[in-house]
Amino acid sequence: MKRIVLVCSAGMSTSLLVSKMQVAAKDQGFECSIEAYGEAQLKNHEDEIDVLLLGPQVRFLFNKLKTKFDAKNVPVEVINMIDYGTMNGPKVLKQAQNLLNK
Repeated sequence: MKRIVLVCSAGMSTSLLVSKMQVAAKDQGFECSIEAYGEAQLKNHEDEIDVLLLGPQVRFLFNKLKTKFDAKNVPVEVINMIDYGTMNGPKVLKQAQNLLNK
């Protein structure tokens, strides 16, 4: 099962997006785990990630996390601001799936 992790400032603002992504995954029959964590919590879950998506508000962490997770072969990307702002779960799930398929 693939593990998708979203990171934001405190892990709160992404919870609605995670719910919408879970519905989209269920509709597609795509088995995965989708979790949201705050930046500070991420270190406790580093070995449980197949793809890492950053909320636009923490895009400043991109270079640091990309370097760290490249070594673990985990793709890292910033979520599109419009998709994040509109809580477009299917589109963000598609972004994660595209990263998993690279």
